[in-house]
Amino acid sequence: MTGGETTVVAGIEIPSTDPVFLTVIFAVHIPLGLACVGIGAIAMLSEKRRGRHSKLGTIYFWCLLALFASATFLSLMRWDENYHLFILGTMSFACAWFGRSALRHRWRYWVRLHIAGMGLSYVLMLVAFYVDNGKQLPLWKDLPHFMYWLIPLAVGIPLIVHALLWPPLAGARARVS
Repeated sequence: MTGGETTVVAGIEIPSTDPVFLTVIFAVHIPLGLACVGIGAIAMLSEKRRGRHSKLGTIYFWCLLALFASATFLSLMRWDENYHLFILGTMSFACAWFGRSALRHRWRYWVRLHIAGMGLSYVLMLVAFYVDNGKQLPLWKDLPHFMYWLIPLAVGIPLIVHALLWPPLAGARARVS
């Protein structure tokens, strides 16, 4: 169902009627976003060692790159309305790249740098989602706009700080030494 400059699907308003925009949204961007949320969460909750955590982390990274590419394309199509989403996507992917690089190159304090980078990439991805969609989500739509930015940060940052203060590999390293 379309009306004016928007398309409404399942009660959610999409600010375009352009078939290319809608195809990218439904065929690429939404599936990649869901994959990043699910795979990222499972990777974070997995035991920190080679195997499940590292495989899922690698999949998360590449899905996030593809999500960033689709977000860039969509932002360019509606730059005046979406430039802030491009900035959030850039920051999210930059954090993931930083966290992955710290791990791969074993920089000094690589565990903490990896946790901070990957954790912030996930939080910033969620911020972008809520900033773009919060006004249409149950419960969220009743909140002031700044809360779409604040809530994911207020939940995610303390979890990252906790992981930085008590890194998951710290106990394993102490037992090995």
